[in-house]
Amino acid sequence: MSNNFENSRRDLRERAFQALFNMELGGDFLEASQFAYDYDKVLEEEQTLDIPAFLLNLVNGVKDHKEELDQLITVNLKKGWSLERLTLTDKTMLRLGLYEIKYFEETPDRVALNEIIEIAKKYSDDTSAKFINGLLSQFVLDEKTKKD
Repeated sequence: MSNNFENSRRDLRERAFQALFNMELGGDFLEASQFAYDYDKVLEEEQTLDIPAFLLNLVNGVKDHKEELDQLITVNLKKGWSLERLTLTDKTMLRLGLYEIKYFEETPDRVALNEIIEIAKKYSDDTSAKFINGLLSQFVLDEKTKKD
């Protein structure tokens, strides 16, 4: 990652994605978050950095709302698709994007959507990025309708 973006919200979202992915493979919440935050930084031996609240809030929020997020994603999948059919990468990005759209009032829905699409482009392929865009765009429209 470029130092220009270190600790930017995009950088922290990307690190939240990495921590959530690690947790899906059996990683612990705090250890996964710390590793994702520290992994490309030059640290002294035994040194750890304070994890930014934004990153912790995203990871913990997705963890705490995982069942609800999975249910919302499942309901909005096309006929014949299931959550189990999705790649772990896509599932993790959908959960993260949907969590931020639904629960982070300070982040405009469109910003959350665009940010997760950029992460999808980096960690997945164009097809996945388009799929994530299509599915999460429905939630952005739904949230906008609720606010109007």
